[in-house]
Amino acid sequence: MYLSDTIAAVSTPVGEGGIAVIRISGPDSLQILDSLFRRKNDGDFLSHRFYYGEIISPGSTVAVDEAMCVFMRAPRSFTCEDVAEIQCHGGTLVVEQILALVLAQGARLAEPGEFTRRAFLNGRIDLLQAESVIDVIRGKTEAAVAVARQHSKGALSAALLKIRDQVRQSLALVEAYMDFPDEDMGEQDTSRLLHLLSGSITLTGSLIASYEEGRVIRDGVSVLIAGKPNVGKSSLLNTLLKEKRAIVTSVPGTTRDLIEEIINIKGLPVKLLDTAGIRMTEDPVEREGVNLALERIPTADLVLFLLDSSRPFDSDDRLVAESIAGGRVLMVINKSDLPGRLVLPNDLQSIPAISVSTATGECIDDLKALISDSFLHGRAVDSREYTLLTRARHRDALQGVSLILSSLNETPEKLVHGELVALDLREALDLLGQITGETTPDDILDLIFNQFCIGK
Repeated sequence: MYLSDTIAAVSTPVGEGGIAVIRISGPDSLQILDSLFRRKNDGDFLSHRFYYGEIISPGSTVAVDEAMCVFMRAPRSFTCEDVAEIQCHGGTLVVEQILALVLAQGARLAEPGEFTRRAFLNGRIDLLQAESVIDVIRGKTEAAVAVARQHSKGALSAALLKIRDQVRQSLALVEAYMDFPDEDMGEQDTSRLLHLLSGSITLTGSLIASYEEGRVIRDGVSVLIAGKPNVGKSSLLNTLLKEKRAIVTSVPGTTRDLIEEIINIKGLPVKLLDTAGIRMTEDPVEREGVNLALERIPTADLVLFLLDSSRPFDSDDRLVAESIAGGRVLMVINKSDLPGRLVLPNDLQSIPAISVSTATGECIDDLKALISDSFLHGRAVDSREYTLLTRARHRDALQGVSLILSSLNETPEKLVHGELVALDLREALDLLGQITGETTPDDILDLIFNQFCIGK
């Protein structure tokens, strides 16, 4: 990509709509807009002011469409470049025609994420803020969008810069003694260096510990409903969704395929999976459904082990228990509105459990709270209180930083070897820079921005 190019793309979703936005960024933005847009107002384009008029093909007097257009002079734009935007009707053909005219005037079609990449390369935002753009777009819940907005405002960047500043101070202290090799690092300065390292380790560890929570808020979790036939798996799915999504009958083995639906549970995006009842069966179709359920159990973030309180614990229940052993499990005892006959074996009594009734809705809200607490530990998502890591790339880099700093902090005798300590601290700074974008390799940048749609 060349920053000297003028780029253009449709920034609104593909398909018909009331309005479409065509964005142009680069040195020729105003010239291209002026060649296509016939304004109702004479005079020069004033920056950041909308004008009404028509898009006209050069050499023609026939209007392609009515439009509202705005020009934003650098650096007061999203990309910090000259930017023009054309707002026209959202018909597919009209948008294609106007974009073709823009490209014919010398712009090239933008690469995926190139507008945001230019904002990053031109210093308007750091890489964390750039990544937050796509998280805002793809956020599945209010909580996910709230965390993404927090990142877009620089909250996570500020936390990382605090760590970076402490590491830089540590490095400056080490290099000061490297410049005067005949002088030993005094006890006071050694204590100060260890204090800086300890502070950096604490901040880094706090962010790393937030990753699992941040990940599930951003990406969501999969919750699989497992149990023998006729315990109410499909009824539970329908009750949680508040709609009739799965067929419910008194005939065992009705569900033979996976049914997947997305639900928002207290700010947590949850993919619910209803599976075939697990039991030994000779029916080849039902057996295939059982095998499919068994294959998906290890990939689920949480398994709801559904039992029927009105029926004794039997060999099919035991088969289910053995199939889900080793994973994160929440026991859901259904049909609490009926006389109870279920007695749990001793080896299952330590599993967290809740009694519900899909027929009456009893304790369904409590079940949702337990699902949410399994991942968020009862903590409400409030972006004003704390910062969360949401990406494995950030976590992995910080784990590298933590490993380096902890090694130095735990072995103070290493501090006398200034050159080696300086190398370690520079490596830690490089890892921090990979998160914020200061030292991120180009191939990683390509992977990040290729996740964006064209036009963003």
